[in-house]
Amino acid sequence: MEKLQKGATVGGILSTVSLPRLAVSPFRELARRGLLALGLLLATTLLVWFDRGSYVDNVGQDGVSFVDALYYATVTVTTTGYGDITPLSQHARLLSALVITPLRIAFLVVLVGTTIEVLANQGSRAIKDSIWRKKLRNHVIVIGYGAKGRSAVNTLRRQGEKPDRIVVIDENPTAVSEANYDGYAAFQGDATRRSLLRRAEVSKARQVIISLDRDDASILTTLTVRQLNPTAGVIVSVREQENVPLVRQSGASAVVTSSETVGRLLGLSAVGPELGTIMQDMLTGAEGLEVHQRLATADEVGQPPSAVTGERVIGIIRNGTLRRFYDKTATRVEIGDELIVVRRAQPPSPRDKDVLRWRDD
Repeated sequence: MEKLQKGATVGGILSTVSLPRLAVSPFRELARRGLLALGLLLATTLLVWFDRGSYVDNVGQDGVSFVDALYYATVTVTTTGYGDITPLSQHARLLSALVITPLRIAFLVVLVGTTIEVLANQGSRAIKDSIWRKKLRNHVIVIGYGAKGRSAVNTLRRQGEKPDRIVVIDENPTAVSEANYDGYAAFQGDATRRSLLRRAEVSKARQVIISLDRDDASILTTLTVRQLNPTAGVIVSVREQENVPLVRQSGASAVVTSSETVGRLLGLSAVGPELGTIMQDMLTGAEGLEVHQRLATADEVGQPPSAVTGERVIGIIRNGTLRRFYDKTATRVEIGDELIVVRRAQPPSPRDKDVLRWRDD
């Protein structure tokens, strides 16, 4: 799949970065078409060879050998036509008009036409890829588009992240195809490869979310990302709690333990089903409650967090520091504060509904 599907455009230009390499390389495609052209040439040679008695060599006058048949086929399908070997009988001329001429046309279409097409497409793709990468900055890279990665992307979208600022990396071509359908640029490949991360412009990324299935791969990917971008926020999902220190030492800004989180939800649900329901409700988007982060508005500045209407403020981010609702330094909202609130979940957009409906089908 070389193109993004359904509205996956960047700056009005259809992005072709869904695969950093073509599904079939241009050289392999040219080789395949070249073999097809050789097959057409061989068919023409055998046709002349089996009917060699109907051809005359006007120069050698020694009959038509297999080499002569190959020579005649070559100069014929390439439209060179020296005229030293010619069909003599009526049926040979008829075969030349009805069979060899279409083979000649097919040869030219396959070899010349395909060569131009492949090279032109590759050149166009390279230009679009270059334009896309030059315009890309302050984006979010999501490594791993499985259940966790897809949920992270959906959360980003509900928090206001634009689709053209989300780039997906996954080794699974099906996941890349799904990311394309959902409207995101995507790369297929191993995220531990520096060359792939550079093509995704990781050095200009604002956030990198790593949601792989294996902790060792997550640690290695974190190290690679941090070497290429020392300032980006790197959020990593790991399966085992014991691997959290390793991931933090690798450069992760935040670590989420999937098994620990699931276990805590199970424990809370055992203590009180309603408690577990509320917690899961806040972690599930598009219905019930949701946690949201936003910039404080002008009319909220100077007011206590409790004065915010329609939402419940549970934290304030001031100068890069999180201040929880019980913190004595968070009694008033100041200019530039970001509020972490619990609010009623916003309904999905019409496009999100279309994607969910497509998945259900």
